[in-house]
This record gives sequence, structure tokens and C-alpha cells, in this order.
Amino acid sequence: MTASSFSGLIHPTWPRTFAAGTACAALLFALGAGSARSADRTALPNILWITSEDNSPYLGCYGDGLAHTPHLDRLAAQGVRYRNAFANAPVCSTARTTLITGMYACSLGAHHHRSRVSIPAAFPLYPVPLREAGYYCTNNSKTDYNVANAGKTWDESSPRAHYRNRQPGQPFFAIFNLTTSHESQVAPKAGKDPASYRVRPAQITLPPYHPDTPEIRLDWVNYYDQMTRMDEQAGALLAELEQAGLADETIVFYYSDHGGALPRGKRNLHDSGTRVPLIVRVPGKWSALAPARPGQWSDQLVSFVDLPATLLSLASVPIPQNYEGRAFLGAQQTAPREHVFLYRGRMDERYDTSRAVRDRQFRYIRNYSPHRPWGQPYSYPFQVLPSMRSWHAAFLTGRCNPVQARYWGPKPPEELYDVDADPFEIRNLIDDPVHAARRTDMQRTLRDELIATRDAGFIPEGMFARLAGDKTIYEYAQSDAYPIERIVKLADKASSCDAAVLPDLMATIEDPHPVVRYWGAVGCLVLQERAAPARTKLTALLADDWGDIRAAAAEALGYLGETDAALATLAAVLDSKEDYEVLAALNALDFLQAAGKVPLRRIQDIIRSRAFSETPNRIATYLLGKP
Repeated sequence: MTASSFSGLIHPTWPRTFAAGTACAALLFALGAGSARSADRTALPNILWITSEDNSPYLGCYGDGLAHTPHLDRLAAQGVRYRNAFANAPVCSTARTTLITGMYACSLGAHHHRSRVSIPAAFPLYPVPLREAGYYCTNNSKTDYNVANAGKTWDESSPRAHYRNRQPGQPFFAIFNLTTSHESQVAPKAGKDPASYRVRPAQITLPPYHPDTPEIRLDWVNYYDQMTRMDEQAGALLAELEQAGLADETIVFYYSDHGGALPRGKRNLHDSGTRVPLIVRVPGKWSALAPARPGQWSDQLVSFVDLPATLLSLASVPIPQNYEGRAFLGAQQTAPREHVFLYRGRMDERYDTSRAVRDRQFRYIRNYSPHRPWGQPYSYPFQVLPSMRSWHAAFLTGRCNPVQARYWGPKPPEELYDVDADPFEIRNLIDDPVHAARRTDMQRTLRDELIATRDAGFIPEGMFARLAGDKTIYEYAQSDAYPIERIVKLADKASSCDAAVLPDLMATIEDPHPVVRYWGAVGCLVLQERAAPARTKLTALLADDWGDIRAAAAEALGYLGETDAALATLAAVLDSKEDYEVLAALNALDFLQAAGKVPLRRIQDIIRSRAFSETPNRIATYLLGKP
């Protein structure tokens, strides 16, 4: 089936029908708005979200003995703490895209960091039904959505946005986003007095994956100072609410946008990158909506995809049918989750594909790019984090133990952790026979999520525009043109690192479907020298019509000694008008030179005469700067 032939198809396995289209969605919101507007608006709760950036539960109320967070600790004493709250993705733009759409970002094809993807016009971002229902919606002020066609989402979205600007008696929903704990603030500012740190470097108990270097310890102690500053800012927002006489009328949420911010936090699918603090305070007027009494814990599993549905449920607004989250509070709440679904795609300028499921005790990760390390040479964290540079330097000079070195090496195809017994997730149980049944169960659970959502993350980013045509990549992925079950099965084989699957991979290289051919080539790349029998078929792919396929085949051939053919093909892909094909080719060139398969000077000669857009240029600049 061609890219254009899926037009008008509605896949029978969609969990909620898209076929209803804009007219049905408009009717839904009109009905919801009418019912809310006809009611007494003063009977609706205000809702305040206080969000912070890049922090795991480094709070006193979550048991962190080094934290000084009295304002959030007080909020926790007045509200309920969620022990098992997760960002679906460990990076800001993807996590925020999941939040604003109420859908898994990888369902929409919007899972790559800082991408710009159109979504179906009938899919409302959650402030839209809230505003239709009479709420005044403000965002102060970060958006960072990977959505190209967001439209007018908020009544106000700026550093000046505030609920005080609403009409008299109008209920509000307001977000205040605090950046003090962001990755960019981890390193001490120049001139900071060493005596001013509240925590001493010697007091830090380092996670076992961090080597013990002065830079890492200093980033940690400064980060605790930043967390205290963030807490003070949250306290000021809570005090402002009280001074306005609104505390008894307002449900308050506090959470962070994902884990972090030190290395192996942000960008990683482990708890260090995805588990977040979540505190919900429900005033006495609406105490029936609270999940527990003040000061108590909830062990319920929740993730970001659930927050928009929960928000609408609390506001008595119908939840749009396309939303994939489950309300965990309010009249529309559903049965608790048994697991959460997590995903990682391109981070900054570096490609990767990983998916995971996490229940209350275990995490299972499937790494579909096992040939790429967790710790790729991302330009931004290397620029802003002395701890990242220090860890990498320790690795290069042999000063890391095996646990610490693992971050910089190829990933295993699968990971399984008992997080209760191993909170830092350093003991991979995937081959432990004691956990064989759990492994099988979680493999099945993850596969079910991939199929049910028709995960668009198995489509190379450079293919999006051509495959989608005049539709969205979501609509393409939801159609029969995208054989998701076959592709997931193939991607499992391609990422297995098992040479026994090579005949199966070779059989896909002449397949008519470009995504199938792509995963066949990737599987050969993962096998590297063990893919030698596929040399002829890979060479044929160098003339493929799709740049992502040519790039993957060329990199695979680079490991088989076909240096000239690989470089010529990758150089040609660099001339593509599709930026993401260019980015894939630059990544291939970088990893070939890092593996010693291609001389750096030849790569520098190829890229020196070319101009690149911003994201690909990060890799070009990195390669040209290498001695």
C-alpha cells in the first residue's frame, strides 16, 4: 500500500474512534460547555498546577535526608503524596507534549525532543475544553510542545500570565512553571562562595553509577541548593493563593516535568529519569475528591498521560474520546493502572528508541537501539554539566568501574529491574531464571501497549512527511498502511543482537514497505561484523529511495569494511532536503569514526563544505572540533 492510499482508512483496533472527526468533537465540547456554563460556576474548583523542572523526588517529604524543602513538605502534610508517579518520557518537550495532548506522544509521532509534528485538528489540547466550560486558563509560562498546530491554547501564556486576570467569579486553571532546578542550573555559577553551600560535598552519598569526582560532588551539592530555591518559589505561590483568599477554593497539584537533572537522570527511562514527585492538596470543601486523608500516601500508579483526564474529571468537563489517559480523581475516574508505559526517542541531536513498562515493583525496558549507548555525546548536557564532562573523562581514562562504565557502552536489548530491591537499577535480571515468568509477562504487556497505541516511534523521523502526505503521521500510523504488529515483531528481532535472526533480517531487505526495509538494515547494523552474509543485500540498499534506509545500510557496511561505499552514500544523504535524514547520516558518520571504522579526517572533509540547519549542525560542529 502506498503512502497516499491510507487516506480515509480507520483502523479497526483504535481504542477510541477518530472517525467521528471534527463534527463529533465539536458536539462533545458544545454539550460539555453548555452543561458547565449552565451550572453555578462558583461551585467548580479552581485548579493550580505548580511544576518544577528536571527533578526526581529530592524532597524532605519524600524521605530525602539532605533536602530542605519546608514549603512543599507542608503542602504534602496538607495533601496526598503519590509514591508511583511517572513522566511518560524523560525529557521536557516530550513529557509536556504528552500532558498538553492527553495522549502518548509516540502515538502522535511527537515523541522526538524538540520536534514539530502536526496532530489531527479534531484533537483538542486540554485547555480548550476547560475554556469552553468557562474556566480561565493561564500558563506561566513554558510551553515546549512538539505540536506544530497548537493554535490558541491558553487565555494567557506568558511570564505575566496569572489567574488574577480572570472575570469576577470565574473559575481558573493556572500553571506556574519553576525553572530553578533545570539541568542548566545544576552547575554552580561563577563566583559562588564554596562556604555558602548548605550541603557539604562529603555529605553526598553518590549513586553507584556515578564515579567519585569533585565535579560530580559539587554539582550535587549545588543542585540541593537549587531545590531549596525552587521550594521557596513554590512557597511564594502557595502564600499568594492564601493571601488572595483562594486556598480553600483551589485544588493544588505539585509535580516535576520528569526526573533528573544530573547525568543518567534526564533522558533515561529508569526511575532516575521518569519517577517524579506528585503532591495533590484538596481543600475541605471538596474533600470527597481526595484519594486519602491529608498527610497520607497513595501507592496508585499514575503517569502524565493521566493528568489531563484527571484535570477535566475534577472540573466536571467531559474527557475527549481521543485521550489515552485515565482519570485518577473526580467523577470520571477509572480503575487504577497495573503499569505505566514509558518511551524515549531522539534526545537533542542523537537518535535512540527505547520503550518500557513499570509496575509498582519492576521495570522492563526494550532497547530498540542497543548499538547506541545511553550516554551519547549530546552537545547540551556536555556544555552545561561539569558532572557529565567529568564522568565521561573518568570513563575514557579507565577510572570507572563496570557499573559506572555501562552508561557509555552499548545497551543490552532488554532490561529488567526489581526497583524495590535495586532502586538504582544496576542489576539487570533479564536472564535470571527466577524472574523468567515476570520477564515474559512484561514483554507481553509492552508489546500490547505498542500495538494498541500503534506506536509511531518505529517509523524513522525522516520518513514522516512523505508517508503522511497531506494527513498527519498519527493518521498514517493508525491506518492499515502501517503494519504495526509485523514491524514490532521485526524490531524485536533487529534489536536482539542475535546472529541467528540474520536470515529473517535479510529476507526483509527487499520488502516493498520502507519501514520494514529500514528495520532489516538496522538489524544488520546491530550485528555489525556478524552481518557479513548480508553484504550484497545491504549494498543494494545504498540505492534505496529513502534516506534513512540508505544511512542505516551505509553504516552497517562501514562495519564490513566497505568504507568508500559507506562514505559516498552518507555524503549523498547529507545533501537531502529532509533535515532528519541529514541528522541520521551525521549520527552514522560519528559512530563509524568513534568505532575506528572510518578516518575522522575523511568525515571532516565531507562535512566542512556543507551548511546544516541548527540540530544537525550540532553534530557537524562536534566532529569538526575533534582533533
